[in-house]
Amino acid sequence: MTELASPAQLRAAFLRWALVLVPGILMLGFLSGMAASSGPDNPWFSALTKPSLFPPPATFGIVWSILYVLMGFALAMVVAARGAAGRGIAIAAFVVQLLLNLAWSPLFFGLHRISGALYLLLAIDVAVLVTVALFRKVRPRAAALLLPYLAWVLFATVLNWQFLQANPEADGASGPAVSIDLQ
Repeated sequence: MTELASPAQLRAAFLRWALVLVPGILMLGFLSGMAASSGPDNPWFSALTKPSLFPPPATFGIVWSILYVLMGFALAMVVAARGAAGRGIAIAAFVVQLLLNLAWSPLFFGLHRISGALYLLLAIDVAVLVTVALFRKVRPRAAALLLPYLAWVLFATVLNWQFLQANPEADGASGPAVSIDLQ
């Protein structure tokens, strides 16, 4: 068969993929956070000294929901680009960065490994950059949808570093963060 898909067929393929991938990625992000007891209600986290860049806690749920939706649409665009050069490696890079992303909450909130989470974020930064570059070769609009995510993980890296600077005694601590009073 040598016929190309019509624009309507391409849109339908994208919509089918989006209907699966957007909720799937949202669900994975939600489950990762739930499994790690992430957020302001985590006793260990609530005891940490918050850096000046730390936004209101509600920001994280809103931002991550939007980012996961954008990620799902971006992936759907690339997955629906059947026959596009570089599609397979772009999808593989996306899966790698998503797995790294999903590991961050359990590492930071669950295991209290602030420094390990920082190293993981550095790996996520690189993985997202690679994914953006590979998506750009397949579908430039898909790459553009990942740019807010890239900006957020770069911000998260700085924030994670500030948490480590403000709470070195809490890195790897079990239970609530320990506060040291030197007075």
